[in-house]
Amino acid sequence: MSTKYIYFFGGGDAEGRGDQKELLGGKGAGLAEMSSLGLPVPPGFTLTTEACIHYHDHGGRYPEGLEEQFESQLAHLEEVQGQRFGDPQDPLLLSVRSGGPVSMPGMMETVLNLGLNEEIIAAQIERGVDPRFIRDCYRRLLTMFGDVVLDVPHSSFERILAEQRQSEAVRFDSEISADGLGSVIGGYHELIEAHGKSFPSDPREQLWAGVRAVFDSWNVQRARDYRRLHGLSEDSGTGVNVQTMVFGNRGLDCATGVAFTRNPASGEKKVYGEYLVNAQGEDVVAGIRTPQHLTVAGKDTNGSDLPAMEEVMPEVFGQLDGIRGKLETHYHMLQTRDGKRTGAAAVRVAAEMVDEGLVETREAVARVHPDQLTQVLAPVFEPREKAQAIAGGRLLAKGLPAGPGAASGRIALTAERAAEMARSGPVMLVRDETSPEDIVGMHAAVGILTSRGGMTSHAAIVARGMGKPCVVGAGALHVDDQGAELRVDGKLFHEGDELSIDGTAGEVIEGSLAAHPSEILAGQGDGGAESTAVVSFNAVMRMADEHRRLQVRANADTPEDAAVARRLGAEG
Repeated sequence: MSTKYIYFFGGGDAEGRGDQKELLGGKGAGLAEMSSLGLPVPPGFTLTTEACIHYHDHGGRYPEGLEEQFESQLAHLEEVQGQRFGDPQDPLLLSVRSGGPVSMPGMMETVLNLGLNEEIIAAQIERGVDPRFIRDCYRRLLTMFGDVVLDVPHSSFERILAEQRQSEAVRFDSEISADGLGSVIGGYHELIEAHGKSFPSDPREQLWAGVRAVFDSWNVQRARDYRRLHGLSEDSGTGVNVQTMVFGNRGLDCATGVAFTRNPASGEKKVYGEYLVNAQGEDVVAGIRTPQHLTVAGKDTNGSDLPAMEEVMPEVFGQLDGIRGKLETHYHMLQTRDGKRTGAAAVRVAAEMVDEGLVETREAVARVHPDQLTQVLAPVFEPREKAQAIAGGRLLAKGLPAGPGAASGRIALTAERAAEMARSGPVMLVRDETSPEDIVGMHAAVGILTSRGGMTSHAAIVARGMGKPCVVGAGALHVDDQGAELRVDGKLFHEGDELSIDGTAGEVIEGSLAAHPSEILAGQGDGGAESTAVVSFNAVMRMADEHRRLQVRANADTPEDAAVARRLGAEG
């Protein structure tokens, strides 16, 4: 009997299970588990990590039987959806996403809207489908396929799109007209041809090329760097998730977003997330537009109001909140994949879930990674010194508090410069927005600052996972990485100038501030009483004591170090 390499999920039916992360990858296992719970999961199928390992071990050849299984699962998906892949009249469009056993946000590839071509576009418009919507899907496919599969630089596609925005005098991609998108699509085809490539019009050729690109992305340099920096196995491979597209870009009553069952920065028990109206998923993590919050109204970088989903889409928000409750009760976790959350959030969630009776103490302790305990000990700015700096006019900008902790360093405006400059002292990586290619510079920097993006942007997610102080969406910043300059409200800074960020408050401060021990080490909050962070930390430490089998001793060379060790529970 041949090995099974593909598992179906969706429509309440799932062949895989949530405990099969090593086989299906974290994303595939989560999709299967949510499907089995009856949650509204768009159906699809997952190619296993075993298929990926075979692919790399045999020079890019698929394992025997995989192609037949693939076609069988695709036919089953068409039957479930009542659509056919590549049919001009009612086309099934698909996404292809990576998903390793351990989450590696942004490191591997994704291609959306697979299954479109000029013939299908024309047929859909003739049938009455909104021309702007279908062309928007097609230009996104050309961008992602061109970048991921054909190696045409993403920035070249963005340049054409920016020129069209300028031509129509609009701020956002979502405001470009249907005819304008037609011009963009024409420019994209010319760009691809200028690079000696061609976009395949055959939907099946597109789909298989997308699968191959995801397998290949397991070994791209940024993914290898990420695994090296985080101590992850090189041998586990990635799953490939082929899934029915859901369209958040179909109009002003549609949206896309990222959600957590609890705040990933603080651990507060409240649904947390961001969404964008008339957009697709990559828009949120790329920081192209300032996202709106699910429960808290806000403002964009120009001061315009951004209402919360709870206010403008109460029925949708109610459904989402109901799903949140089911997920947390079932999974006892932040997401169906491992939530990239701060150490403070992990500690607070663990302590509060025990209080709420959701998990036992042993499980709660196991959910707090040792690195996350290190994060809650991260330094902070001394309140009085920071207040004086702000009173003296040194507060340059405010953004979103994406990664707790305080840091000061010399400005570096590219990842390469950050890695180089870090050899001679602390650096602050400052970008318009980060991308997976910036991973080495992000690792080298003491803090990360971006002018665009939200709390679920690439910079925010990766910084939280690394335990780095991070401020995102500081719209007052104008970053010129080519000219090695940073402008903020008329002030000019160059690479090498000192900058400070408070990732807890979302503040950007001119010059250098001295960092001091966290409130965990200080043992109390600003008012003298134990803070929520201290209470949660102490609770988790007591839980750990219940289950440990070793005594904890410290190697301290000074009275101060000995005092800190005793305060944190060392026994000698």
